[in-house]
Amino acid sequence: MPRAGLTTERVVTEAAIVADEVGLEQLTLAAVAQRFGVALPSLYKHIEGLDGLQRDLAVLGMHHLAAALSRAAVGRSGKEALEAVAHAYRKFAKERPGLYTATMRAPSPDDEEHTAVSRDALDVAIAVMRGYAIEGVDTVHAIRMFRSALHGFVAQEASGAFGMPESIEESFRLMIEALDIAFTNWSTLR
Repeated sequence: MPRAGLTTERVVTEAAIVADEVGLEQLTLAAVAQRFGVALPSLYKHIEGLDGLQRDLAVLGMHHLAAALSRAAVGRSGKEALEAVAHAYRKFAKERPGLYTATMRAPSPDDEEHTAVSRDALDVAIAVMRGYAIEGVDTVHAIRMFRSALHGFVAQEASGAFGMPESIEESFRLMIEALDIAFTNWSTLR
């Protein structure tokens, strides 16, 4: 019988905290079990091993990220939406580093829950691109560019790769400006 009070949701939530503290790559089931004061086998009543836990963290992370991006984008379009979403993305990555890393996991084709929550985040990006009149297959290219720029920036920032004394904030601002110029002039790229 499962330990009283231990649920899948509690296990995943605590695992997210551990991942934020030590990094997703360093997350172990033993560390999560230790947080609850239970034996490792007790977790298997609530999760499907480490891979299952990482999948659950990806879903939780995408849920939080999609909500943050949606809140940032609401009522905005064009450059204003681009800036707000970019800042929300970066803030989430900084505040929840382990959970953010979990969001990089692509959903399995048969995982409806993960696909749906990933679609929520994608819908925000689609709306941002629509504000630049980027539609159809170009939306995919533009979103890949946007996400790659953001992920590259936050990953390098998190790893301490920005060692030069110039302002990181200014670098981020300039990256958003460059993206805005590219998206505003998208038709000239085709």
